[in-house]
Formats: sequence, C-alpha cells, structure tokens
Amino acid sequence: MKASLPLSLLLAALPALAQDIGALTAETKKAVLPVVPKVVSAMQEAVAEKGVAGAIPVCKEQAPALIKAKRQETGWDIRRVSLKTRNAERGTPDLWEARQLAEFNIRAANGEKPETLEKSEIVSLDGKPLFRYMKALPVGDVCLQCHGPAEGLDAGLKAKLTESYPHDQATGYGKGQIRGALTVKRPL
Repeated sequence: MKASLPLSLLLAALPALAQDIGALTAETKKAVLPVVPKVVSAMQEAVAEKGVAGAIPVCKEQAPALIKAKRQETGWDIRRVSLKTRNAERGTPDLWEARQLAEFNIRAANGEKPETLEKSEIVSLDGKPLFRYMKALPVGDVCLQCHGPAEGLDAGLKAKLTESYPHDQATGYGKGQIRGALTVKRPL
C-alpha cells in the first residue's frame, strides 16, 4: 500500500501540472515571441536599405540586443540556438535544446509545419524545477540570402560572413527548414 501512495499522489497532481504547463507556455509565448517578427522585420529593412552584406549586423548585434532586453525585462534565460551555429559562443544548444532541435527536424520531415513546432516542459536542474520552452525558427526568404546553399552565396557576402563569423556552419538551408529555435529557461 505504501508504494501506491506516491503513484496516486502523482496521478492526482497530473491535471494541475498540465494546467501549469499550459499557463506557463501561454505566458512565455506572449512575453517572448514578439521578438521574432521584430528581428525578421529589421532584417528585411536592412537588406532593402543596405544589401545582404550590410544587413549582417542585424543578426549579429540587433537580434541579440532585442533578446537581451527581453531577458532583462523577464529575468529569464532566452537565446537563439541551432544545430549548425553561426556564432557558437551564443548559439550552441545544451543537451535538452539539441534533443528538441533534432525532434523538430524529425517532426518536420514527417509533415508537421515547421512554424508550428514547439516544446514546453518542466524539468529539474540541480534539484530545482525549471520551465523550458522552445519554438522552432524556420528559414524564410530573407534568411536564405545568408543561410542558403554556400555555393549560391556571392564572394563578397562570403567574405563578410567569414569576417563576422570565422567558424560559421549555418549555410546550406532551404526555405522552410528549421534554422534553429528560440529557447527559454524560467526558474519556478
């Protein structure tokens, strides 16, 4: 009978936990996801005004600044990550993030729309509960200009990318593929 007590308590707590994850997910999305269209819009404007090479600072400086401002506002750890990093210092996924990115790729290959892919979960880190959220970032038209097939990039752009990102791995994508993800860690 003692062995069934913890299981019964866990089963009783599942609906509340599911509701908490739903509420945490909704709150996180509302707070964080508006950053994504701001970055895309800034990128489109920069490409139109300065050309593709002239727009590199948007991804390199402006997008991280927008995310940093959101981190300061919320107190959450918010980053962009990818399995093929352009900036390994900022964009290398941890194990949980790498698993989700791999799962996103599998789900997309099985027909799910990349723009709908997300994951929410409560995990334990160092014995403390932590809410994790991740939203896939698919490659759009503006992204292809720097993240498309390397052989399709013009020499001047390649040189500028190499100068800005000496260890760049973030080319070879096609439209709609998953370029990476926006990831959030919230202490509970």
